[in-house]
Amino acid sequence: MNELMGESLTTERLISQLSSFFGLLALVLASIGLYGVMAHNVASKTNEIGISVALGAQPSDILRIVLRETVIIVAIGVALGLPSILAAKRWISGQLFGLTPLDPLAVGVAALILAAVTVAAGYIPARWASRVDPMVALRYE
Repeated sequence: MNELMGESLTTERLISQLSSFFGLLALVLASIGLYGVMAHNVASKTNEIGISVALGAQPSDILRIVLRETVIIVAIGVALGLPSILAAKRWISGQLFGLTPLDPLAVGVAALILAAVTVAAGYIPARWASRVDPMVALRYE
């Protein structure tokens, strides 16, 4: 009987494993994209950062400015993402097993993971920006 039950659940297990893999792949691709956006954002502000450093801004000030922009991006993403969950509730309910579409734990964990990934993706360019040499930044075009 156990063998028969194991065979009947093989397809569900495969689908579950594939869904987990593609979800993780989507998270990795989103992280790379967020890093690219934040790195481009910091690179486009190199002159501004160089002027700030030349005028006496500390590395912690530069880090705080860049991370503040990252947190604003996270807030906008959450503000747009939560209502989209409500709008797609009917479709999502058909895709979930054992969860409701508005399960607060699942939604909260997903939002926290994406927020942490976004802040981490913003932290690396922020550290780069906080270490920029003012003379190099002022010459940067």
